[in-house]
Amino acid sequence: MHTAAKIAPCYKNNQVIHVLDASRAVVVVSHLLDEKTCDEYKQDFKEEYEEMRIEYLEGLADKISFPLEKARKKKLKIDWNRSMISKPNKMGTTYFKDYDLSTLVDYISWDPFFHTWQLRGKYPNRGYPKIFEDKKCGEEAKNLFEKAQTMLKSIIDNKLLTGRGVVAFYPCNQVNQDDIELYDNDDRENVIANFYTLRQQQETENGQYIALSDFIAPKESGIVDYVGMFACSTGFGQQELIEEYEKDHDDFNIILLKALSDRLAEAMAEKLHEDVRKDFWGYSPEEDFTNKELVYCKYQGIRPAPGYPSQPDHTEKKVMWELMNVAEETGIELTENLAMDPASSVSGLYFANKEAEYFSLGEVDEDQVIDYAKRKNFTKEEAEQSLTANLSYK
Repeated sequence: MHTAAKIAPCYKNNQVIHVLDASRAVVVVSHLLDEKTCDEYKQDFKEEYEEMRIEYLEGLADKISFPLEKARKKKLKIDWNRSMISKPNKMGTTYFKDYDLSTLVDYISWDPFFHTWQLRGKYPNRGYPKIFEDKKCGEEAKNLFEKAQTMLKSIIDNKLLTGRGVVAFYPCNQVNQDDIELYDNDDRENVIANFYTLRQQQETENGQYIALSDFIAPKESGIVDYVGMFACSTGFGQQELIEEYEKDHDDFNIILLKALSDRLAEAMAEKLHEDVRKDFWGYSPEEDFTNKELVYCKYQGIRPAPGYPSQPDHTEKKVMWELMNVAEETGIELTENLAMDPASSVSGLYFANKEAEYFSLGEVDEDQVIDYAKRKNFTKEEAEQSLTANLSYK
């Protein structure tokens, strides 16, 4: 537990592994030195240690947290005079009205697909395609995969689903320490929108308390920075197919269709992000990663989404939808509860800085909720409603 909770988080680029005695170290090192098994082996431990770390933090009787102002003083420090900031090659908005789904097949991450069906192999057969060799669930996983391939081929060949999306890029700066101010051009005279971010307050292993705004150059630096955003969906046409399956009471194919639609949407998000890094933004034009390396996020930059651990407030989606005219141009809409419709949709922001990383906000204290509400022009109750799962108080 000590290794998972205290030591492992300090080694982001490598993996710390605890062994019970020295005799087992040889096997562990052998796996780490084997290029064929190394990534999967480390990922297995990362996931296990992350689960243990969450369990440890949730079990602390006295959680230590810092006042917002003190947390801000311990923010991520970036030397902006040395930080390489690239202006996107294609500023503004680009729409995709009928995305070629055949280009997404190689970007599908199959592990979550099997998780949908509660199929999980055990190491060394935990992930795709080694799950097919697992003694307990391998045969079932293989049969399911074959049926999925048949349906996937039909979806693509017969254009049963349609992919639509949008990407956009804007000049921006960090303001008020925790917010991101967007402009219509590099002169930065006209503010067109603001993103409001939240900062970690619970004690962290490395003593830094991060907000997404830390990855953007402060306005007082005089440096123009940039932020991107996107929304995409492969769920158009899904409801019509479901209605046909319902006539035959075919629950299996309904679940299979939904699972594949979700996988295609995530694959489209992955493909768009690669195109952003190499072309639309172009800050990493020479990158060449395998599908597995993409799954492990070995590239530069992140694409966090409102409603997820780094920024749990779904209301931030409204800014994205208004700026990019998402509903009008793509048909991807936000429901009353700010879920995306069609359900097989993905959205998020693009951060390109080398220091940008995914993180979990954790619980926030009342002082930050009050400050956040004031910045967003919310009532305290509205802010609390948006952050219910992250409140440190009742």
